[in-house]
Amino acid sequence: MEGKIYEAISNVMKDVGAVGKNDTNPNQHYKYRGIDAVMNALNPAMIKNKIFVVPDVIDQQREEREGRNGGVLIYSVIKVKYTFYTTDGSNVESVVIGEAMDSGDKSMNKAMSAAFKYACFQTFCIPTEEMIDSESESPEPAPKKEKKIENIGDMKISAAKVNVLAGDIETGVIDRDKLLKWFKVEKLEDITEAQFREYVEKRDKRK
Repeated sequence: MEGKIYEAISNVMKDVGAVGKNDTNPNQHYKYRGIDAVMNALNPAMIKNKIFVVPDVIDQQREEREGRNGGVLIYSVIKVKYTFYTTDGSNVESVVIGEAMDSGDKSMNKAMSAAFKYACFQTFCIPTEEMIDSESESPEPAPKKEKKIENIGDMKISAAKVNVLAGDIETGVIDRDKLLKWFKVEKLEDITEAQFREYVEKRDKRK
């Protein structure tokens, strides 16, 4: 039996229609469709047709660049898988790339917004005149000097994931000493994102 997701997405496409370019970039002065406009158009249609979406960041890279007027710009590139579900569990996946720059701590937020915006544009075929990525800010970097990349797989896990491991240890799913020895670390907080993902995959397979 064919899943309901295909009909649901078709109905969202029918309900949404076009999203106008109502925002203006203050630096280059071009019109663009902001993430808020996309969400405002999609949200009622997705609720009506019972679709929700779950993001999964597959990969992330971050690089520091010198700004045109001095200072540091943070340049982020992410690969995200968005899974659109409906009530019978059927789903459609969309894998997209998002990239953005910011002089503060917002480059990842902007990259996520860009990735989600274009996942929605392409999944629901929202009419658009051009496929140029557009954000409200477009800082101009100086020529690249030294490349500094941070891979998300090498980053230490969050406190929430430490709690997941602690819960598995408490319930007997895994022995603490065995887990620490497996990943050659002294404490749970030293486990990396890549190691955590490896553990979860093996745990779920055993289940």
